Parts: sequence; C-alpha cells; structure tokens
Amino acid sequence: MKLEDIDLSDIEFWAKPWAERDAAFATLRRENPIAYFPEPIVEPFPEGPGYYAITKMHDVLEISRHPEIFCSGQGAVSILDMPAEMNEFYGSLISMDDPRHARLRKIVSGTFTPRMLANVLEDVEKTAKKVVDGIIEKGEVDFVTDISMPFPLLVILDMMGIPHSEFDTVLSQSNIILSGGDPDFIPEGVDPISAFLEAGATLAGLLTELAVLRRENPTDDLLSALVTTEVDGEQLSGDELASFFILLSVAGHETTRTALSHGITHLSQNPDQRALLLGEMERVMPSAVEEIVRYASPVVWMRRTLTQDYVLSGHQFRQGEKVIMYYGSANRDEAVFADPDAFNVLRDPNPHVGFGGPGPHFCLGAHLARREITLMFRELYTRLPDIELAGPPVQLRSNFINGVKSLPVSFTPGGLR
Repeated sequence: MKLEDIDLSDIEFWAKPWAERDAAFATLRRENPIAYFPEPIVEPFPEGPGYYAITKMHDVLEISRHPEIFCSGQGAVSILDMPAEMNEFYGSLISMDDPRHARLRKIVSGTFTPRMLANVLEDVEKTAKKVVDGIIEKGEVDFVTDISMPFPLLVILDMMGIPHSEFDTVLSQSNIILSGGDPDFIPEGVDPISAFLEAGATLAGLLTELAVLRRENPTDDLLSALVTTEVDGEQLSGDELASFFILLSVAGHETTRTALSHGITHLSQNPDQRALLLGEMERVMPSAVEEIVRYASPVVWMRRTLTQDYVLSGHQFRQGEKVIMYYGSANRDEAVFADPDAFNVLRDPNPHVGFGGPGPHFCLGAHLARREITLMFRELYTRLPDIELAGPPVQLRSNFINGVKSLPVSFTPGGLR
C-alpha cells in the first residue's frame, strides 16, 4: 500500500484484510514512522486537531516509560477528546495519571491475595474443561461463539461473584462498548454513541446493585474484596468500582477472546508450528502463548497526550499534541523481530507489547490472560487434537480491537480416541 493511500482515521481501512493492514503499517514504519493524521469525524463531537501515529517499537517503549511527559489522563482509549467524566468511566485505570492511578491500582492490587489468586487460577482450569465439555460431541462449532467468547467471560463472572444468569447482559453490553461501531453489534435503529453510553450505564447499574449486596453480606469473591478492602485507609468509591468492572468485563474478556481466536487460526494455518506445539506441549506452550499474543495484538492502540514539548526520534512534539501507540505495528517491527510476519511458536526472545508497554499502565491482568490462553489450548489440543478451521475468520470492523466475530472450526466428535 502506498503511503498516500493510508488513512488510519477511515473506518474502512479497518475493514481491510489483516494482511493489507499489516502491509500498510510496514509502509508507515519504513517511510513515515511518526505520521500525522486528521482525527476521525464522529457526531456529535467536534473534529479535533489530529494525532501522530507511533508505529515503531523503540518509540512505543520510550512513550510508555515516560508517563509524566506522555499522559493518559486526557484520554487513553479515545482519539477524540471526550468529557473527563466519560474518560474515567470507560477507561478506569487506563485513563488516569499518578497519583490517582497509583492509588486506585494499589487498592485493586491489594484485593488479589495469594488465596484469591489460587482460587481464580483453579477456577480457570475448571471453566476451560466445562467449555470443552459443552462442545466436544458436536464436531463443528463457531470457535468465537462457543469457545473464545464464553470462556474468559465465565472466568470473570466467577471471579467477581456475578451470577451466570447475567452472562447474556454482560456479553451483549461489552460487545457494544468494544464494537468500534460494527453494525453487527449495535441494536437496529440506535446510533453507536447512544448504544455505547447505554451499555456502560447497564453494566454500572448491574455492578452497583451487586455491590450493595456484597457490602451487607460479603462472600469469597473479588467483588466482596473490592468493596471491603482498604489500603492506607482508602476504599474504592462507587463510581470507581463501577468503572473498574466495566474495564474488567470489557477489556479482560475481549483481549483473551481475541488472542484465543487468532491463536487457533494461526496454529491451523501453520501446521508445522502446530506440530511443534503438540509434540512438546509443556515445553513449547509458554513461548507459543507469547507468540500468539504478539501476532494477535488484541488491543490495537492506546493514546497519550504531551504534557510538555518533547523531541522523540528527531520529531519535535508540542505540549497538548496527541500520539497513538500502535501496538500491533510495534509487534511487527523489523528492527526488533527477525522475520516478523512469520508465526513462530519457538520465537525467543519475544519482547512484544501485546499487554502494553513498560511502565505504570502495563496490563494488570497479563498473568491471568496468559494462564487462560495456556489452559484453553492445553484442554483443546489434549482432547480435540484434530481441531482445525472449517472456514475463514470474519474480522471485527474496529480500529481499537483486532477482533474476530466468527470462526468455524471442525473436529472429530468426542475427540480422537
């Protein structure tokens, strides 16, 4: 793709096949690694001043390591400038700077006691088995609908202590929030912004009702811990709790779902890599998981805003300008990865930024996500070793999540005996 034909603000760019998008980012890295783009126009918001696309790894790393210069508090998950209350409500920790970010992260981290973590990891294994139990006799399923979508969401519901009866509500509302306006997820006759706002309100209302019950009758789950834990005499406020739940139910669910969907796709399309994994699963699985996350790069980008003038790789930035760190592009940077477009389950080293860059905003759930990916692929390939694609994946049309909407797979019913 020619440089002049690339427009990252055009939603139709994000409807292009993955290979075309990757080729476009390769062109940007080679010819204009800090490229300016006008902002997308989204009614009713006024058009903003534009942004710079950061496409090379060393620039992503430098920005991530200097949150005092490249701040998150003016919006990390929206290219457009949104009202401050909306930034925090939908971004939670992601759209905060220190000292508020450090305070909230400390309180949240304080709830993850060794006992709590042990219980969560045990539940992940049980849930993986349960999900595979539900499809093992069918022979052909939609991998997204039947495996990668329910699995991490059930983990989150169990971890939070939210009844499974709320599964459909949490799923549908989180799909809307991260749909990128994809019409397959927006109710007919409703504009995307209204649907987005209503979805957030629905999830917040659900959590608020349950939080009242947990304060009165705490149980052995994360929600009870979140409403009762104090760090340095402080607890989460009601708004902070609701916002964190939206982050957990949306980001914690969608990123693992996307990694799993890409993982099964690329393992099926690269039978030599699949054979390496199945041949020595315990040895190869850790590096395979890292390569799946690198290759999938579930979260496409995060925004930062300059707090002062700064020179990055020879480019003079001015205070108030916006930069968008494209993690998927950094994860294909030829200066860092040998043969970056090859899917290699033995890749070592693999310094990807699939969970974000270094610094205070590195993904809080990275350890859980790695565990979920590991246990689901171990369960699948142990019980259904011949599982493979039965059709092409259908991409999500989103500039923020590198999602897969549907993915037919087939296998021997009951597994190979």
